[in-house]
Amino acid sequence: MSNSFIKYLSVTLITAWILCLDQATKIFIHTQFPRQTSKAIIEGFFNISYVTNSGGAFGLFNDSPDWIRFILFLLFPLVCVYFIFKLLQETNSRFQILALSFILGGAFGNYLDRVRLGYVVDFIDWHIKGWHWPTFNIADSFIVMGVALLSALYFKDYQESKKSA
Repeated sequence: MSNSFIKYLSVTLITAWILCLDQATKIFIHTQFPRQTSKAIIEGFFNISYVTNSGGAFGLFNDSPDWIRFILFLLFPLVCVYFIFKLLQETNSRFQILALSFILGGAFGNYLDRVRLGYVVDFIDWHIKGWHWPTFNIADSFIVMGVALLSALYFKDYQESKKSA
């Protein structure tokens, strides 16, 4: 088997695993919790809160006209997926492949919600002393982990290139 085949098989399997995990948790939340409710899991620290988000991260563009949300949340992600596949073509770094797979899996999870439901299901609610982090989901978590890993890799490469210059 070629390295290219193994790379794309890895991307497909990781992406599919994240997509399945994300959708399974969202289905569980949707079937077990009424919308707009919250249940304390760790009092004063962690809740499961079923909320919907028709906007972007942190509810950005929530009240925007439908045509703007269509462009931002249904067309723009397809452009991003194209660029992720371009990056995948150019790398054999296992960590870059993992990071890009995390981003793809998360992006597909939220994209599927938007296409199917018209909104994203969020439910992870961390808080402390009255301060709440915006509610998010498994897909969001993997997107953030992928971006953080990719950023760390690019920063490391940048630092190494500065040393050798």
